Amino acid sequence: MSKHELILYDLDGTVWDSIPLIMSCFKHAYEEVMGRCDRSDEDLMSYIGRPLQDTFAMHDEETKQKLLDSYLVYNHELLDQDAISMFPGVEDSLKRIKKTGMKQGVVTSKRHRAADVTLKLKGLYDFFDVYVCKEDTTHHKPEAEPLLFAAGKLGISDMSKVIYVGDAMPDALCAKNAGADFALVSWSQMDKDAILKAAPQGARLIESLDKLI
Repeated sequence: MSKHELILYDLDGTVWDSIPLIMSCFKHAYEEVMGRCDRSDEDLMSYIGRPLQDTFAMHDEETKQKLLDSYLVYNHELLDQDAISMFPGVEDSLKRIKKTGMKQGVVTSKRHRAADVTLKLKGLYDFFDVYVCKEDTTHHKPEAEPLLFAAGKLGISDMSKVIYVGDAMPDALCAKNAGADFALVSWSQMDKDAILKAAPQGARLIESLDKLI
């Protein structure tokens, strides 16, 4: 039996394989607004898991807003076309975990508009008891507030009963700051050793979400 009462999941790079789409949207925004994208893939990848505005924060306010608007328009077009694929086995694992009675939820830095469309297209809503997006909290990953807010909505105050599942550094730091446990998915495209080093004590690498129960 798991010691946890609640499993919370990141979305991008954890539940579904949206990293290629995100990178394409980053580059599209720069090419449309500035005529080229001079930022490296490594640089852009380091912002995945954080609020979208953070990616463009080094620019002046006008440029930042233009980049954000360009990204969102292109991103929404692709999302509406169901351009994101689920990672193999994830949906089946969510079904099995749901059948055990374990509470599950989503904590993402995505806006509701961006997250909702894919959750709906993939038929995932029924698996989750709580659902937290960027608009729901004042502070975002890597701060603790999103996880604390999600647990609080289900009446859970002991964060040792919560495990957060993610693929990126902001996920690990969010779990650590909230006092929750952390699991890193083996299909993460990030630096796994660095993430686990920064994660809460006892964090582990999992090859399947079934390992959470």
